[in-house]
Amino acid sequence: MCGALSDSSGAKAQSAISLEVLFLFCVGASTGSGGTEHAESELVESKERRVAEVVERSSTVAVTTQITAAPHAVSGERSRCSQGEEAELFWAREYIQTRTSERPQHMRAYIILFACVRIVECYKNGLISSACGSMAPNHGSSAQTSAAPYSVTVDKTSYSAGDAVTVTLSAKSGTFLGFLLEARLIGGSTPFGSFSSAGTGAQLLPCSGQPSAAVSHSSPTPKSQIQSIWKAPTSGNLNNIQFSATFVQAYSSFWVGVKSAQVTYSTGNGTTAMVNIHPSIQSNGISSAGCGITKTCVSQPSNCDPFTNSNCYFMSAMPLSDGSGFNFEIFGPSNGYVAIAFSDDQQMGNDDIYICGKNSQGNIQLQHAFSTGTTTPTTIRMGNVTNFNASFTNGVISCSFTSRNSISTTRSSASTNSYYIFLANGPVDQNGVIQIHPNTPIISSAKIDLYSPQVLGGEQYPAIVKAHGCLMLISWMTTGSVGMLIARYLKKTTRGTRCCGKDFWFVAHMLLMLLSVAATIIAFILVFSYAQDWAGGAHPVLGCMVMILSLVQPTAAMFRCSPQHERRFIFNWAHAINALAIKALAVAAIFTGLILVDPSQDGWLPKVMGGFVAWEALFFLFLDIHQKWTEKDVDGDDYGQIRPEVLIMLAFFLGNVAFLVTLLVGIGNV
Repeated sequence: MCGALSDSSGAKAQSAISLEVLFLFCVGASTGSGGTEHAESELVESKERRVAEVVERSSTVAVTTQITAAPHAVSGERSRCSQGEEAELFWAREYIQTRTSERPQHMRAYIILFACVRIVECYKNGLISSACGSMAPNHGSSAQTSAAPYSVTVDKTSYSAGDAVTVTLSAKSGTFLGFLLEARLIGGSTPFGSFSSAGTGAQLLPCSGQPSAAVSHSSPTPKSQIQSIWKAPTSGNLNNIQFSATFVQAYSSFWVGVKSAQVTYSTGNGTTAMVNIHPSIQSNGISSAGCGITKTCVSQPSNCDPFTNSNCYFMSAMPLSDGSGFNFEIFGPSNGYVAIAFSDDQQMGNDDIYICGKNSQGNIQLQHAFSTGTTTPTTIRMGNVTNFNASFTNGVISCSFTSRNSISTTRSSASTNSYYIFLANGPVDQNGVIQIHPNTPIISSAKIDLYSPQVLGGEQYPAIVKAHGCLMLISWMTTGSVGMLIARYLKKTTRGTRCCGKDFWFVAHMLLMLLSVAATIIAFILVFSYAQDWAGGAHPVLGCMVMILSLVQPTAAMFRCSPQHERRFIFNWAHAINALAIKALAVAAIFTGLILVDPSQDGWLPKVMGGFVAWEALFFLFLDIHQKWTEKDVDGDDYGQIRPEVLIMLAFFLGNVAFLVTLLVGIGNV
């Protein structure tokens, strides 16, 4: 019966009934079907009427014809009552309890009336500070688990200290009677900041000792939209926030924790943080101490310590104690910039990037950026980045900073903390705009969970890129070179020796050159399937020219005329010139490729390649001189003896293999 007492919003017809009438009805109903008892003494009757009057004065109670709805949209704390009202209510409860013990047969009636007295106990709609922590109404039922028919929206995606954010509560369908709105730090459990305006039909509410920390309804009238203004603190632990709301549709139908989109904290309106430095400032103390214990580290060479090795490329990420972000460190030799990126794969594109580099005045700045491919990344708002320190010493850039930004690889927050880490460096132009990095970035060999400290060496080049380089090196510095030497210098030496109906030199030359072309095609496909774009620079241009001419060479040979044809010399000259062009272009392509991948400061790999080319040139020259010297004496030579050309070719091959193995090992270690 008393459950019917409410401020109903859904009933169209309401009947205001005095609690005195209800009380008499309850007393009559409690005697059973046999009729009412004889009247009590005038004193008892007077007291019971007084109880009804106290209850009736304390609150206007409406009884709907449908016996539905709740007395308040969100249960709340008591409003202030006068001392006289408090005393009367206390007396009424005491009297009911006494009469219950004296008259057990009236137990049912007194229990009902006692509940009624508690319902009207001086509560005012919306004053619900006691619910600020859980944000759950004390309605004796659980919150709805279905999708809420309400939304919480904001007019900003980021904020700075002291900013105002407009928050709108809206009903997607229908209305809501009551609500509670708070701003909270991501992962926080208490209100953050304060509201400066509640909006129509709403009121500011103190929470956790903070004035105006929340907004709630001021009456149980139906609402379809509420618009409030939240103001950010001007100091303190500012961080990313979300607005959270509770919506009450009816007494037993409500939704708790309906959230807005994240609002990112920004240190300002710019995209950079800056430290004014002078090149003589010393390093800021970045080292490998704590790697694998308190922080995740990626370095190249593996396990290098930037504190003692200025040629070390290094980054670290240490989780903050509250789990809200990371302390990052970046270190590397560069006269332009060093940068770290977080990616879902080992290819550039859709990466969250922090760039530490020089601006147009030569000062070190930190930029937050996002890449959409292999073009220049787009700078974005710095967000919640603090504690930025930097140094530039002897051509080495080092930066450290704290970021509470969510790492994003699709421009929306991801649910994982595991990423491939890129570490790149390169030049900047006169305006401080970063340019394409001349070397492929150092890439972690596996995805890294930043909350699980570990140590990984940087894999500057994936295996597919290394395979490309190795195949090109083998094709044009070994198989191709040997094939050319055989065709040029061993024709007469192998005279009379045949294989498959052809001269042996021709079969060996053809097989070696076809092998070189096949390896070139495979290498070409591998690198383009990895890059899926034009990388820029001289190396890809040279590589494409080698690929084209390599296909022309065997194609033209298929349509050559016979050796006795009067114009055969045209093919011979064209074939030789094209082969020389392929060799020169291939050597140039290999040189530029080794320069790109060589991590050493002294250019060790290109120097070895220089020795390799010099070794080949020396033997080509020696064999050419030997051929001219012995050309007139070939007919008189003893073919039972090993020819000098064969010994020279053997020495050339052994030296060639030594250089080849050295370069292959070097490529494998980059």
